Amino acid sequence: MSNSLQPVMQMVPGANLGAYVQAVGAIPVLSPERERELAEDLYYNDNLDAARELVMSHLRFVVHIARSYNGYGLAEADLIQEGNVGLMKAVKRFDPEKGVRLVSFAVHWIKAEMHEYILRNWRIVKVATTKAQRKLFFNLRSQKKSLSWLSADEAQAVADDLGVDVKEVHRMEGRLASRDVAFDMPSDSSSDDDEGWQAPQYYLEDHSADPALEVEEGDWKANTEAQLHGALSDLDERSRDILASRWLAEEKATLHELADRYGVSAERIRQLEANAMKKLKAAIAA
Repeated sequence: MSNSLQPVMQMVPGANLGAYVQAVGAIPVLSPERERELAEDLYYNDNLDAARELVMSHLRFVVHIARSYNGYGLAEADLIQEGNVGLMKAVKRFDPEKGVRLVSFAVHWIKAEMHEYILRNWRIVKVATTKAQRKLFFNLRSQKKSLSWLSADEAQAVADDLGVDVKEVHRMEGRLASRDVAFDMPSDSSSDDDEGWQAPQYYLEDHSADPALEVEEGDWKANTEAQLHGALSDLDERSRDILASRWLAEEKATLHELADRYGVSAERIRQLEANAMKKLKAAIAA
């Protein structure tokens, strides 16, 4: 591979799409003779330098194909990257003895990778799984003459043209017109159109929830916290500080640190802590 191609090999479309397109557009198209020479070198000698030059000289075609799929709302850079994968697969499988140009052979592989990417990412839920559905997914938009729903005659004409059942046409039309809604999407009450709208998760019945138990638990928690605060207020200031430093502080103090603070032994701090805890437990139990 020539040194002039090295900088382009290190680029990815997502980094700077404009610069990438300009760079691959500057790579010259191979003549039929040079293409066959490189293809034979790769096919018979497994020469990776020949493979690189074949790939590089056809990157412009991947960009051209990717732009034909802009209507699906996916990033062009991502489509180009997927198409590049297809191009590399095509170069690996290309047989120069078949008598066709590489670009004619590679189109199928490039589009196949892009199609798979679109179907994986266009919707949260797959809209096309069978062969007939895939055919409809990529052709129905171009077959429709307007944004309105297809009439019976129009649907039948599309079905006949694509060789699929008319039911599949109506089904795919409905899928293309629908929109994804996240299961746990937060409600947005600021929109007039969606006023009062709730995400699907809020319509599921929670069999584990019991309103009576929830009220009881809430009362118990509130009562326990009130008892704890009351018990703490009954302690002397030093005992409260020891408990707070040992149990409630973010960086808990050691017995020796508290002993230095109050000028007593660590054992005395341990005794004061134990007595304070005993008083708290008795107050809560009561």
